Amino acid sequence: MAEGVLIGIDIGTSSSKGVLVTTDGRIVARSTKPHDTSYPHPGWVEHDAESVWWNDFTAIVRDLLPAAEGRTIEGLGVSGIGPVLLPADGDGNPLRPAILYGVDTRATTEIAELTEGFGADEILRRGGSALTSQAVGPKIRWLAKNEPEVYARTEKLLMCSSYLVHRLTGRYVLDHHSASQCDPLYDLRARDWSKDWAQRVAPDLPLPELAWPTEVVGRVGAHAAAETGLPEGLPVTTGTIDAWAEATSAGVREPGDVMLMYGTTMFFVQVLTDPRPHSALWGTCGVFPDTYTLAAGMATSGAVTDWIRRLVDGDFAELVEQAAGAPAGSRGLLLLPYFAGERTPIFDPDARGALLGLTTSHGRAEVYRAALEGIGYGVRHNLEAMSSAGGRAGRLVAVGGGTQGGLWTQIVSDISGQEQQIPSETVGAAFGDALMAGIATGTAVDERQWNPVARTVVPDPERTERYDAFYQHYLELYRATADIQHFLARQQHAADD
Repeated sequence: MAEGVLIGIDIGTSSSKGVLVTTDGRIVARSTKPHDTSYPHPGWVEHDAESVWWNDFTAIVRDLLPAAEGRTIEGLGVSGIGPVLLPADGDGNPLRPAILYGVDTRATTEIAELTEGFGADEILRRGGSALTSQAVGPKIRWLAKNEPEVYARTEKLLMCSSYLVHRLTGRYVLDHHSASQCDPLYDLRARDWSKDWAQRVAPDLPLPELAWPTEVVGRVGAHAAAETGLPEGLPVTTGTIDAWAEATSAGVREPGDVMLMYGTTMFFVQVLTDPRPHSALWGTCGVFPDTYTLAAGMATSGAVTDWIRRLVDGDFAELVEQAAGAPAGSRGLLLLPYFAGERTPIFDPDARGALLGLTTSHGRAEVYRAALEGIGYGVRHNLEAMSSAGGRAGRLVAVGGGTQGGLWTQIVSDISGQEQQIPSETVGAAFGDALMAGIATGTAVDERQWNPVARTVVPDPERTERYDAFYQHYLELYRATADIQHFLARQQHAADD
């Protein structure tokens, strides 16, 4: 009998990844495709669905298929950045570039209008999250007001994963988790669209059918098979948002488990058994039908370290080595990592980065370490918000490119005082997509053993004590300088107009 394999493909902010995985979790082929993100105006962040999402998808499939020769492809799972808004016509053709997730802050006026109209407390009670730049609803209203000709032609509201699923199968379907980030269009406890609110926010627009990420919702059609090389009739899962697929890939499935994803942005997912709405976090459905999650996300993390790398014309390996030689506290430097505003837990799109304590004796080793520490303070801030929301403390599992090298994860453990488990595979959401395809098709073997823990990062008590004082000043620095940050943000917006 031919060996069975599964395909998982994820479309990220700056690159897309795919894996071909045996049904017992062994990766036999990988592919990565970098791509550009568009920033057409201040606060706008977009992707072109055809040239980025679909072209990456087809290129990755072409890379992976040779390794599948002689094996039976059992299923395909997809995920992507989200929540995003891609308006499409009745045939699923995009009508404009996709408006990305919380890093796109164009709909601030609409957030305020909808919050006043529905009531902040009722929005939080029904949907699990306050309206922020992460929510899809305000971006729909922005589209209707600012691009009415596009809105008038819109017949489908797609996200990254649902766009791929539609092109592959013809189905107009969205997973419950992604739908639960379409605030205020989804009722978290009812696990269904809030049809009355949806009609007020997106009048007369047909909403997608709902399914769970671990369900097969269609099969690759003849046209998609010809375009991609995939076998016609291949089962395709519903798909979901990348961070939740990545959490699944790392075994974050039990109540209390927390995924900490080190990437361009920092993202957190904690598994719960019941909704726990909190104004400083996002409350959503989980990947599996019996779960909910609390989620948090910083607007920048790896983006800050990459900015410093480019600024000093260095390379990461060299900077990490130098930063490792600097003491905890970076010889008296404190950084606010709000280089693109901040999402949770302060929800301030006009927050700005700051570096305090500089002298002429500081060099790039201290500055780079201060950036890692500033992100670490942001991690602790979010973990404390999760705890205050009532999320039961459990395992902290670290994934993503930033787990390589060891320094960043050690700094985060030292600042938070918490251990972090690092799984054997940190390839990301694509691995989770393959796993969900295996679950959906019933072909995954020993699914809970796919990605065992490879190592554990343990905090150093002395450094934790030292960082405690810095952390309190980190919190105070934002409070003390918020008005100045907002003034500077207004100047930046005016200069860019």
